[in-house]
Amino acid sequence: MANSLKCFNAIPQNLRNISTSSAKNDAWLSKIFVRKIEPTKESHSRMLSDKEVIYALQTHNYRADSKKNYLNNVNNIVGWVSSQDSLNKNVQLVGSWTVNVGDQDQAIHLWKFVGGFQQIDKFNELTDTNGDYQKLRQEEGKLIRARHLQYLLAFSYWPQIVLRQPKNVYEIRSYALKPGTMIEWGNNWARAINFRKNNDEAFAGFFSQIGRLYNVHHIWCYENLNKRKETRESAWRSPGWDECVAYTVPLIREMHCRVMVPTEFSPTQ
Repeated sequence: MANSLKCFNAIPQNLRNISTSSAKNDAWLSKIFVRKIEPTKESHSRMLSDKEVIYALQTHNYRADSKKNYLNNVNNIVGWVSSQDSLNKNVQLVGSWTVNVGDQDQAIHLWKFVGGFQQIDKFNELTDTNGDYQKLRQEEGKLIRARHLQYLLAFSYWPQIVLRQPKNVYEIRSYALKPGTMIEWGNNWARAINFRKNNDEAFAGFFSQIGRLYNVHHIWCYENLNKRKETRESAWRSPGWDECVAYTVPLIREMHCRVMVPTEFSPTQ
């Protein structure tokens, strides 16, 4: 024992500090290794979502000088959809926003299709042959620079979407995941979402089915930007939140966030 102590004391102090620091780093690094999951014959969409509801996320980059005309056009499209009895109210606008922080001159619209892809097929058949709708789409084409459409499923562990009043600010955090990691993402976030329920900030959580694949979108709702700051700081003080973050970070290839404000005609404010 005495010889062991002599050997330890013979180690220079700076090397002892490195050893201690390395041990601490190893403890942290051990958290961020990707957890292994068992192979499965079930698709991740079936395992992570239990609703026969498809969401369409439209992203439009409108011309900087055409915002007002563009929003009027979208409002007219929303009115046309709501007037179609043949859709049986199974196609609904959930939220419509313009981006304040992030991609400028951009709007995001979230549509809900009750009845899955069968309802989307029905919607496409109707709009492809309707002259009024086609005129609205042609007008839209003159007002935008680019557009993208994704079909999404809602994560089953997220709270149900509840429309908000009065006016709030929203944040959409979008993640491009490594292929094959969606189930693991869901396993970790099924726990992580529990740390973000106290302030009723969780608005919606989706993963892509068609469009850019292995994409995840989390939409959060806050009273204002300062409330966002306070709520996120509160989550980091919750034991276990840091571990959830550590396990999900290695699954991400790319991520970005945008702060959005609702349009006047958005059902959720």
